[in-house]
Amino acid sequence: MKYFKTLTFMLFSIFTTAVCAAPKVLIVLTSHAQMGDTEEQTGFWLTELTHPYYELTKSGIEVDIASIKGGPAPIDPRSINQNEKDTQTFLEDKALMAKVYTTLKLSQVNGKDYNAVLYSGGHGTMWDFTQDPNINNISRDIYLNNGIVAALCHGPAALLNIQLNNGQYLIDGKKITGFTNEEEKQIKLDKVVPYLLETELKNRGAQFEAAQPWQSKVVIDQRIVTGQNPQSAQAVGKALVKLLK
Repeated sequence: MKYFKTLTFMLFSIFTTAVCAAPKVLIVLTSHAQMGDTEEQTGFWLTELTHPYYELTKSGIEVDIASIKGGPAPIDPRSINQNEKDTQTFLEDKALMAKVYTTLKLSQVNGKDYNAVLYSGGHGTMWDFTQDPNINNISRDIYLNNGIVAALCHGPAALLNIQLNNGQYLIDGKKITGFTNEEEKQIKLDKVVPYLLETELKNRGAQFEAAQPWQSKVVIDQRIVTGQNPQSAQAVGKALVKLLK
């Protein structure tokens, strides 16, 4: 009888731990630092990391940060706004900045360890997200394990080549948003980027939705979450928290 009670308590403890375990999210950053053939620097857009990061962590969700190559991830210098609260907090927090300088190498990440993945934006993603096989494998593992695949601004470049086990593209027939052709034209980079993200998402069969340029827009279709632009970063974080909780 004593043995039975002990075994029951152990099983209950294991079950309770599993049920109460905090969700875990992987945020992926670009490793690409050059804007096409120009001499201009690029990388990831800082608020597209900080806003979701703080929304997730303040809700008790564990966050790891990875990049395509691992190690230091380049911050787009245009995105460093010292007057923006989350940016200033992040830049002054040595422990958090260390995560950006020592990102996990994506090829060494196991997607089955996470409940969600978020592909953060920035123009660098247009060069190194699309063809990376690790993005496809990790995203597929998370999605097929009932997890969430999310992407923000130019981050949906990561979604273009993700295929499920049946060969169907993940975004085929799904409602998706991302940085629009009009927004790209307004900042005069439509001739610099290797392709227009909105156009390629549509070519993959996505049902593309968009707000007016520079307005916040988040689209949720089943377990795919996308945000249109930097103004959507906080809302994407909130949407992830709601779905994960």
